Amino acid sequence: MADRTPAPDTPELRERWGSFEWTPANRKTADWHIAKYPEGRQKSAVMPLLDLAQRQVGEETETQGWLPLPVIEYVADYLDMPVIRVLEVATFYFMYNLKPVGKYHVQVCGTTPCMLRGSDDIIAACKSRGMVKGGVSEDGLWTLTEVECMGNCATAPMVQINDDNYEDLTPERLDAVLDALAAGEQPKTGTQEPGRHTCEPVGGPTVLKEMVSENHDYRGDW
Repeated sequence: MADRTPAPDTPELRERWGSFEWTPANRKTADWHIAKYPEGRQKSAVMPLLDLAQRQVGEETETQGWLPLPVIEYVADYLDMPVIRVLEVATFYFMYNLKPVGKYHVQVCGTTPCMLRGSDDIIAACKSRGMVKGGVSEDGLWTLTEVECMGNCATAPMVQINDDNYEDLTPERLDAVLDALAAGEQPKTGTQEPGRHTCEPVGGPTVLKEMVSENHDYRGDW
């Protein structure tokens, strides 16, 4: 699993990120999030603000984004929270990256349904392209992480790449997705199974077929 320790607090890190502050647009968004909560509960906005900060770092670095310690401190100061409380949130949730990542963060589900459907082959396909778990590939494009269940068991195996899910994968289908991303294109998200729309049975439904096109009332059939 992913290492959840923050990147080392070095002078170089401080020099690069010690002056971090919101862009005008993100400051407006941050204040909008804070205003959602009752007076005295503004600290509840810590999660959306961490996500916003990570995305701003991503825009500045042309990557998927991560949270350097000075940025975490900035969010803590903005919410008048102890830094350790914000760090606790950042280290607990996998949606926050604590070390630099590539332009595309490839998170492969390795839980039992995906494993039984070939997630080991998916991880091998990632590694064959130079991806290393927890690191950034030499071309700066990829970071590979193995994660636990992301709720797509019916369309296993799956990966999440940045904000999008790709499901019903084979190594060949994953390669097609990664090739498209590397070329600056946006591949089709969701299931990669031809003819499948979401997580309906492959080949179409075998029961309740009348529900496909209308809200059929079966009570008279019982």
